[in-house]
Amino acid sequence: MSINKLIFFSSLIFLISSCDEKTLQNINVSGESIRDRIICPSGYSRENYDKSSWQYFLQNLNLKPNGSKILDFTGEPIFNQKGHVGIIDYDIGKKDLQQCADAIIRLRAEYLYKQQEYNDIEFKFTSGHNYRWIDYAKGIRPSIDGNKVTFKQNAKTDSSYSSFRNYLDIIFMYAGTISLNRDLEKIPRNNNFEIGDIIIKAGSPGHAVLVVDRVRDNQGNYLYLLAEGYTPAQSIHILKSGKSNISPWFKIDKQGSISSKRFYFSNPNIRRFN
Repeated sequence: MSINKLIFFSSLIFLISSCDEKTLQNINVSGESIRDRIICPSGYSRENYDKSSWQYFLQNLNLKPNGSKILDFTGEPIFNQKGHVGIIDYDIGKKDLQQCADAIIRLRAEYLYKQQEYNDIEFKFTSGHNYRWIDYAKGIRPSIDGNKVTFKQNAKTDSSYSSFRNYLDIIFMYAGTISLNRDLEKIPRNNNFEIGDIIIKAGSPGHAVLVVDRVRDNQGNYLYLLAEGYTPAQSIHILKSGKSNISPWFKIDKQGSISSKRFYFSNPNIRRFN
C-alpha cells in the first residue's frame, strides 16, 4: 500500500471514530428511559415534575436498548437510521397508521390510560367529530360515509387494553395534523416550550414533533429533546439535533424556522394539550 493510501485510510478511520464519539455524546448507553439515557449538556439541568404529570411521563418513557433501529409497520428497518438516538418502547401496529401526529396521539392516550383518566381520552377526527375511548369500550363504533359520520352501538363491551389499542387505530385513521392543529391550545412562539408541546405543520402531508424533555442553564436558556413518528408508520424515536456539544438536544429560537434531520418547519405552529 502506498504512503498516500495509508494516510487516506488512517484519516478515514479517525473520521469514523470521531463520528462514533459524537454519536455517543450526552448519551448513557445503559439508560433505560429518556431521563436516564439522555444526559444533560454541561451547564444545564433538568427540572423536577410531579410523578402524575404529563411532563414526568414523557421524561421517563422507556426506551428500547441503545442502538435499536427504527422499524416500519411491517417489522423491517427503514433506510435512514442516522437521525435518531433512541426508540420509545411502544408497538407500531401492523398497519400503516401510526405516523407523525398519530405518534403524539398515542403518547397522550397512553399517559391518560396510565393515569386512569379514561373520561379524558378523546380525539376529534379531521371531520370534526369527537370519539371517546369510553364510547368505544361500550361497543360504539363510527360509520364513515364520505364526510358523514354516525355512531352506532354494534359491538360488545370491552374495556381491555387490547380494545384500547384498537380504538387508537381508528383515531389514527381519521385524525392527523389538521385536527391536532385545529383543536389544541395555540401557544405563542415567543414563550419557552414546555415538555409536551407540539411543533406542527398542518396539511396533507404535514408533520409534527413532540417536546419530550427540556433542560435549563443558570441564565434561563432552554434546550429541548424532540420525538417523532413518521411515514410510513414506524417506531417513535428521539431525534438528533446534530449540533456540536449539545446533540441530541435542540436549541430552538423564538422565531424563524425549526429543522431536524428529517423535516423542515418553515413557519411552525405550536400546540398544547389542555
